[in-house]
Amino acid sequence: MTGASPIRALTLDAMGCLVTMRDPVPAIARLLDDRGTPRPDELIATALRREIVFYKAHHLQARDPQSLRTLQERAAGVLAAGLDLGSAVRRGSGAGSIEVDVDAAFVDGFLAALEFVPVSGVLEALGRLHASGVPMVCVSNWDSGLAAHLERLGIGRYLRGVVASGAVGVAKPDPRVFDVAIELLELPRDAIAHVGDEPVDRGGAAAAGLRFLPPPVATLPERLGVV
Repeated sequence: MTGASPIRALTLDAMGCLVTMRDPVPAIARLLDDRGTPRPDELIATALRREIVFYKAHHLQARDPQSLRTLQERAAGVLAAGLDLGSAVRRGSGAGSIEVDVDAAFVDGFLAALEFVPVSGVLEALGRLHASGVPMVCVSNWDSGLAAHLERLGIGRYLRGVVASGAVGVAKPDPRVFDVAIELLELPRDAIAHVGDEPVDRGGAAAAGLRFLPPPVATLPERLGVV
């Protein structure tokens, strides 16, 4: 690697770099079938895209378990509105503001349909980096439940910490979200590289004074000279 100094630590984005999500449409379709409200896959996919827009716009509100559950209930309500599952009501403004009041079973079924899995090669690469003494922190635009997801998937064991924008109240590309990670890493900024797959990752890293590496994470040991 070129640069003023060797890369000695990493911050890593979550979605698309560490984890990916299996297509949730079949699981949501089964949930709807079981409830006696079947819907075509095309409609489910459209409603899900609306829910994703809503989630991204509101995820900073989920800073603790109670507010996270509120966001999950509202997101499930946006999905239900897109599926025409009840009398919709408008809450707030902007995209995805039409919601339906849904029961807890629907919320839990929707959340179960969102199945996250490690990106191919990630666990092996993180294990090699960790064993070689490279400290790593996940920095992601995600709600406060991210750390639990990463722990469940076996990723958390390799990380010094998880900085979710929903937990700290600011999102990439704001450099303040990286400042939290830098404190955990306890290294100079020019010795840290951020790994991400979106413009907010590249821009946020530059704003925070970090170097930048694109994915995949699976090739990081070779790129950093880890044997």
